[in-house]
Amino acid sequence: MNVDPKRTAVLTIDLQNDFLHPRGAYGRAGQGADAIRALPARVGPVVEALRARGGTYISAQFTLVPGPGGEPLIAPHLKALRPFLGAGDFAPGSFGHALVDDLAPADYTVEKVAYSAFYQTRLEYILRAVGIDCLIVGGIVTNGGVASTLRDAHLRNIETVMLSDGCAAFREDVHDATLLSLGTVTHVHTCAEALAMIGDAA
Repeated sequence: MNVDPKRTAVLTIDLQNDFLHPRGAYGRAGQGADAIRALPARVGPVVEALRARGGTYISAQFTLVPGPGGEPLIAPHLKALRPFLGAGDFAPGSFGHALVDDLAPADYTVEKVAYSAFYQTRLEYILRAVGIDCLIVGGIVTNGGVASTLRDAHLRNIETVMLSDGCAAFREDVHDATLLSLGTVTHVHTCAEALAMIGDAA
C-alpha cells in the first residue's frame, strides 16, 4: 500500500480521559483494560511520524450532551450497559471529555454521539476540505467505534489502515474476531508496519 502523507490523517477514536484516566468516568467505576491503557503510547509515534511528513491528526471524541438538570442525553441501551455514567461524564469542555495528554493536541477534534465518527459529525467535511482520502485508524473499542467508523469510511470510498495493535477492546477475543471480520473493508497493519509505510512514502 502506498501512503501519501499529505493526503493522510491518523484518526483516533475515543482516546479520552473519561475512558483512560484513573479519574475519568470509567476509571472511577473500575472499568478498563490494560490493552486500552497502552494505546496512547503505541499510537503516538504514528501520529508524530505522519505529522513530520506533512500529515494530519484528527481526534474523534465520544460526547454525552448535557440535558435538563445536567443529566446526559444517553441512549437507553448505553445506559443499561454503563449505568455508572452520569452528569458531567463525557461533557464537552470537561476534563473527562478531553483527549489524553499523551496525544494532545489534535489538529482537528470531532465530537461524536454514536459509534461511528462519521455519524452526524463534521468529519467528512474536514476530510474533503483538507484533501484527505486515507485514514490510519486506532482507538477504542475495536468492535464498536473503530469498526463502525471503518465501515462508514469504506462506504465513502475513503481508504483506511486499521492499526491492529493500536486498537483495543475490553476482551481480547472480541478484538481478534473484529480484526478478522474487517479484513474485507480495510488494510490491517501493526503500528510498526504503519511507521514503515510512512517512512517509505515519497
